[in-house]
Amino acid sequence: MVVLATRAMRTAQAVLACILLAAAMQVTAQGPGTALGQANAALQAGEADKALALLKPLTEAGASSAEAHNLSCRVRFELEQWNQAVSACEQAVRLDSTNANDHLWLGRALGEKAARASFLNAYSLAKRVQAEFEEAVRLDPRNAEALSSLGEFDKEAPGVVGGGMDKAETIAAQLNGIDPTRAHLLHASIAEKRKDYGATERELKQAIAASAHPATQWIALADFYRRRERWAEMESAVHNGANAAAHDRTAGVALFNGASVLTEAHRNVALATKLLTDYLVGAQKSEEAPAFVAHTRLARLKEQAGDREAALRERAAALALAHEYRPAQELTH
Repeated sequence: MVVLATRAMRTAQAVLACILLAAAMQVTAQGPGTALGQANAALQAGEADKALALLKPLTEAGASSAEAHNLSCRVRFELEQWNQAVSACEQAVRLDSTNANDHLWLGRALGEKAARASFLNAYSLAKRVQAEFEEAVRLDPRNAEALSSLGEFDKEAPGVVGGGMDKAETIAAQLNGIDPTRAHLLHASIAEKRKDYGATERELKQAIAASAHPATQWIALADFYRRRERWAEMESAVHNGANAAAHDRTAGVALFNGASVLTEAHRNVALATKLLTDYLVGAQKSEEAPAFVAHTRLARLKEQAGDREAALRERAAALALAHEYRPAQELTH
């Protein structure tokens, strides 16, 4: 999942960079008229409460739908309920151990749990993250999401838990012939880890050039400029990403990510507010950028601008979609 400038990166978390790369989410095999199809549609729309209500009868004792448990895991992942996400994804894997995406999502959930665990627990969880990503790749060697996630794990994790830069570079080379855009992003991430910032910038620009729809890649470049404190170039790249998204009905997440970059940089609050607003009123939402998270962030920006009434409306909108989402609950009443 590309969710930029929203989570700290450290060795224990291992997998978080896979979320920064943005994975295109799997589409449910069920039709839109089924309960699973409706739950997936609710998940993509950021309607967590609705999705969980639809999934509840499909995941209770005696239910045997691996896909329902996978969807439940992904809703819990959106809600930042890592223990529940892990439990749901574990059940999905138990029910269908041959599904690469189930292993991929279990690895992601375990990675987020590892990011918040004690040192000893993080070590054992990181080993499990690696095992799940490797299994996903074994089951589907051309799964670009799984390869990207494994490559990012290897880049961040020390050798003691199975990671290493050489392994990450091998994965990046594999990606070259499968998904050139993702390959350039992984090469960029590896170069930045090595503090080769010139190569990082070149790879990010090549990712833009390699993509027919480069909105999210522009935002990845903007986030690099943020980390290097190249503010003018950062804002220019955000504008380019927003312009590209305007011509790509599938790139709404770039607006969300662009707002994240600006907010993290504490710059151009007005543009960040506009990008989040445009994302929320648009038709192309996705679980990569949950609507209730967007409302929560917009509430913070409105509060920062001194518009308390608007901030309260955005908080209420977030909780109407996901009443268990703690960051929205914790906003000032």
